[in-house]
Amino acid sequence: MTQWKPIVGLSFDAASFDIYCKALTWTAWRPSFIVLHNTGLPTLAQRPNGFTRQHIQNLVTYYRDNQKWSAGPHLFVDDHLIWVFTPLTTTGRHSPAWNSLAIGIEMLGDYNSEAFDTGRGLAVRQNAVAAVASLCGALGLDPTAKTIRLHKEDPVTTHKGCPGRNFAKNKVLVEISDCIRRHYTAEHQLADAHPG
Repeated sequence: MTQWKPIVGLSFDAASFDIYCKALTWTAWRPSFIVLHNTGLPTLAQRPNGFTRQHIQNLVTYYRDNQKWSAGPHLFVDDHLIWVFTPLTTTGRHSPAWNSLAIGIEMLGDYNSEAFDTGRGLAVRQNAVAAVASLCGALGLDPTAKTIRLHKEDPVTTHKGCPGRNFAKNKVLVEISDCIRRHYTAEHQLADAHPG
């Protein structure tokens, strides 16, 4: 068995996750893009209050002991929080062809059967958009179809539907770009109002 990379295990709201990302340095490994996934199982219905610390610890057991992997995805996003699982500055395991190249983000829900544009699915979507926008800002990535990819786009994946048919990639890319633009504009307006 390969050596397990200890998880971070911290949770953030969107604003504090952005601060967290800005403090990171990618020296040993720098991802080229981001891959979006949905958990499928558990569904939103199976996690009515989102993830808990115990759920995150259960995922350690799943990836480390059952799958015999060295790591898991980097983030788990629910309708309340953004959970950092595998450290963002090191490779994770989430997409066969892209583990060494990309950050993997798991969004709570089954977006073949659950809505991604209303209710709790929309809240997951908003947190995921905020998380990706923060990562793009920290890494200097322009959110395009090449820098934001879906698990089903991996040429060797066995999960051909992930993150689900209710996930509209083009709409999400626009939302990520808008989020970056709003954040960038707000930061510069604040800096201009309070120079040096």
